[in-house]
Amino acid sequence: MTEPRGSILLVDDEEKILKALGRALRDEGHEVVAAPGARDAQRVLATRPFDLLVVDNRMPEKTGLELIRELVSSTAEGERPQIVMMTAHATVESAIEAMKLGAFDYLQKPFEVEELLVVARRALEHQRLRTQNRYLLSEREEEFDHYGIVGRSRAIQEVIRQLELVAQARSTVLITGETGTGKELVARAIHDRSAQREMPLIKVNCAALPEGLLESELFGHVKGAFTGATTSKKGKFALADGGTIFLDEIGTMSPAVQAKLLRVLQEREFEPLGAERTEKVDLRVIAASNRDLRRMVTDGRFLEDLFYRLSVIPIHIPPLRERREDIPALTDHFIRKHNQRTGKRTERVEDAVLDSFRGYDWPGNVRELENTIERAVVLSPGPVITRREISLLGVTEATPVGLPSLKLHQNVDWVERETIQRALKRAAGIKKDAADLLGISQRALSYYLAKHHIE
Repeated sequence: MTEPRGSILLVDDEEKILKALGRALRDEGHEVVAAPGARDAQRVLATRPFDLLVVDNRMPEKTGLELIRELVSSTAEGERPQIVMMTAHATVESAIEAMKLGAFDYLQKPFEVEELLVVARRALEHQRLRTQNRYLLSEREEEFDHYGIVGRSRAIQEVIRQLELVAQARSTVLITGETGTGKELVARAIHDRSAQREMPLIKVNCAALPEGLLESELFGHVKGAFTGATTSKKGKFALADGGTIFLDEIGTMSPAVQAKLLRVLQEREFEPLGAERTEKVDLRVIAASNRDLRRMVTDGRFLEDLFYRLSVIPIHIPPLRERREDIPALTDHFIRKHNQRTGKRTERVEDAVLDSFRGYDWPGNVRELENTIERAVVLSPGPVITRREISLLGVTEATPVGLPSLKLHQNVDWVERETIQRALKRAAGIKKDAADLLGISQRALSYYLAKHHIE
């Protein structure tokens, strides 16, 4: 069994101790970041996670115990590192208090370096087991939610029943539904429950690629097949061999690409662009569309044979307005998800807002609801999302919250960017102060700065 390796934050105000202990821990294969004081350690902890915190107690400005107390009060148990306190004989009581707060162990100075290495190995092993346990719990929750397909409505339960049945076969599946209903989630759930789950799931958004590029992307090409083809390239079908390929927005395919796809479904073979050889593939095809493919067949814009080849197993995902009873569960699910991503501690939306959600038609479906919750979590200063946060997202001020005529604007990205820029301006460009004004962690602020390319 290999020894656990991990990231360690080492905190002591004595430079010689920092260097000596840091060197010994690095020689063991650990990643070590050294901090000369508690305040420096707080700044480092705000920027990244660690597996283990080794901290001296007696330090100027702030003691190790104070650092531990603040860390414990501001983070959930599963999100903080294991803690080992270094203490002199006169402050053993502080170390015992640290243990009561959840510290893994303490070392009484003076101690041998080997003692620290042994304690660090044990602490990191404990952290590894805790992480594994948290992962298994999240996997169980994810399985319960069917990989993000959340809901107890009869309509969504029927979708779940169908995908669980089809996952055991290798039949071609056609998933239909409006934009934002979760077609990709259903495709992923089918693959993850199939016998081929260890093989790749390759996703292609057909609408995002022009015709010439889509054909090359799907089937690959050889060097010199067209201008700019300076090297040969494997296509997505070859990459997905043995697994699953998910073709999203398949209704945007040109007739020429449709014909090549039909051949793959019929013969399980294709030729890369410019190649004279035929490649065989063994995979499952899952297609999705928000268009009415039957009407497209009638209008001559989609091959009839291809339609029937694709829709061996049809699965239709209902729009959110047809399963409004799922909105509370989805709202809670997205609050938990974006709390974890942003470091916030939002608990719920107030009842009036939830009534508004139930009365709104959600033209963007589940995706629009998630975007709304994400932005509300970011903008909410307290544990409850109120009318104020929703109005910041674009609810018309003249429209009382709670009425079915609630209108949510689509320019939420602009609102999010503007809110962050204003906070930075008020904080004179100091990120920590801007994060405090917004009520989010510095890590979350960094995520949104990168998302919106804000310097």
